Amino acid sequence: MTVTEQLIQPKDAIQRIILIILGMIFLAIIIVVGWYLHEISDPYINEVLSRQGDVSRGQAIFEINCAGCHGIEADGIVGPSLHRVQKHKSKVSLIQQVISGKTPPMPKFQPSSQEMADLLSYLEKL
Repeated sequence: MTVTEQLIQPKDAIQRIILIILGMIFLAIIIVVGWYLHEISDPYINEVLSRQGDVSRGQAIFEINCAGCHGIEADGIVGPSLHRVQKHKSKVSLIQQVISGKTPPMPKFQPSSQEMADLLSYLEKL
């Protein structure tokens, strides 16, 4: 092997590593976008997002169903404070949080699409 061939080999290895890393990044982006598109394709979520929520009705729904754990002012008791929740959770994430029941002790709750839109409007106001 000549000196020139020895100098080329590490460069080829670096190029291969860069291509592998770029491929992995591209694959990760495709997975994230696919997952997001899957989530927003849910008919219930689409129905909720298409509706205009009413803050006062949302507050009433919150007081009846959520205040026991999140507090009447949404400051948190058993459940966390919900003030500024829209800063770190999207509407889709909030809807899934409410309807899934995947974070005990929060129960699974399936409001109508209009009730969920009202609740989202109230949460955005906090």
